Amino acid sequence: MNWFFITLGYSGLSPKAPGTAGSIVALLLGMWILTYFDAQTLFMATVLISVIAIKSIDKYEKTSGIHDDKRIVIDELAGMWFALSVAPAMSVSMSEVGMWENGFLIQSILSFVLFRYFDIAKPSIIGRIDREAKGGIGVMGDDIVAGFAAGICSSLIWQGFVQLQTVL
Repeated sequence: MNWFFITLGYSGLSPKAPGTAGSIVALLLGMWILTYFDAQTLFMATVLISVIAIKSIDKYEKTSGIHDDKRIVIDELAGMWFALSVAPAMSVSMSEVGMWENGFLIQSILSFVLFRYFDIAKPSIIGRIDREAKGGIGVMGDDIVAGFAAGICSSLIWQGFVQLQTVL
C-alpha cells in the first residue's frame, strides 16, 4: 500500500517524466474533487495527505537509502492540490467545468503549468527547501511551496485578465 500511495497509484512509475505524469493525475483528481466538494475540503484533504506522505517518505528513505526518488510523486499531488485550493478555489458542477466565464478550467490548467514550472525551475525558497531540507519534509516541502506559488500566480493572472476585459 505504501508504494501505491507514494507513487500516486503507480503514476510515478512512468518511464518518461514521472513528475509530470503524477501532476496530471493529481490535476484530474483535484478537478474532479472540486466538482463534488469545495476548495476547503480539497485543502484539508491535502494537509492530511501531506502529513501521511512525509511519514511514508521518511519510512521509504530509511529502508531504501534513496532520497527524493523520482518515482515518488505524492509530492506532486500535494503541490497541485494546494494550487487548486488557491486557484480556481471554487466548486463547479460537471457541466460548468468548461465554461469560460467562471475560469475554472483556465485557472486549473494555468495552475498546472505554473506548478510544473516552479517545481522544475525551483526558484528562490523552493530551491532552498529542495537543497537543504532532509527526508519527507524536503521531498514534500518544495512542492507544497511551489503549489501555493502556482495557485497565487494563476489567481493573479486570471484576475488581471478579468479586470482587463472590463476596461476594454
